[in-house]
Amino acid sequence: MSKSTIFIVIIVALGFLGINSLFTMSEKQQGLVLQFGEPKRVIKDSGLHVKLPIIQNTVKYDKRILEYDLPIEEVIAVDKKRMLLDSFTRFKITDPLEFYKTVGTESNVRNRLNSNVISSLRRVVGRVTLDELLSEERSKIMEDIKLEVNNEASRFGIEIVDVRIRRADLPEANSQAIYERMISERVREAKEFRAKGAETAQKIRAEADKERTVILAEATKKGEILRGEGESEAVDVYANAFQKDPDFYSFYRSMQAYGNVLGEEGTTMILSPDSEFLEFFNNSKGLN
Repeated sequence: MSKSTIFIVIIVALGFLGINSLFTMSEKQQGLVLQFGEPKRVIKDSGLHVKLPIIQNTVKYDKRILEYDLPIEEVIAVDKKRMLLDSFTRFKITDPLEFYKTVGTESNVRNRLNSNVISSLRRVVGRVTLDELLSEERSKIMEDIKLEVNNEASRFGIEIVDVRIRRADLPEANSQAIYERMISERVREAKEFRAKGAETAQKIRAEADKERTVILAEATKKGEILRGEGESEAVDVYANAFQKDPDFYSFYRSMQAYGNVLGEEGTTMILSPDSEFLEFFNNSKGLN
């Protein structure tokens, strides 16, 4: 073999070894350097890295948050209501070495999460009612599930970022019963509102009647007082008039009596000519 051929072979071999000794890790990746299947180094920094060619290889994992859709699962709440939960979980790999040792691949960890998350869903949902799960309490329930799953997930070198229920449906057998219960509850609430409204209206009417009675009583009282004061003043006027001129007072009172008796309708009266009532008619000279 010529020297030039040997030189070319050496150059090719060095090139091959050089190419196989370098590898890159992107910002979205992290991984391990393996030697005969055994982990030797953890790589979390992006950039160009070196490994021994032929005897070492690399395993890369995603640094980003990963999402996994769980299969729809039927669970039973504490009030014995059955629900079909459509949920998902988000997780990230925090320890590539532990991840490699326990599960190895992302598909394997999804299988582990599937059983762990569903078990936690069943346990936590089994401690709450259907109404609580469908209310604002859902966020706290999801947080409890996340904490419980994280206790197991840390063994796999991952962290559960979030667990969410995308949808909660009732099995067909329960839907009609729940629907009828909701209708009866709404009818009961409507009756309560109407009863409270009628009670309030009755109170308003009673208060108005009370105020009306008080106002009328006050007005009647004031009227009686004014009438009494007027009659008292009239008596005083009559008394003063009688004291000043008894004859004129007698004449004035007789004229009032004529007016009250005869009125404006021409009432006919039959009296004796010597009646005291006709005293001033018989006296053509009038009062002396």
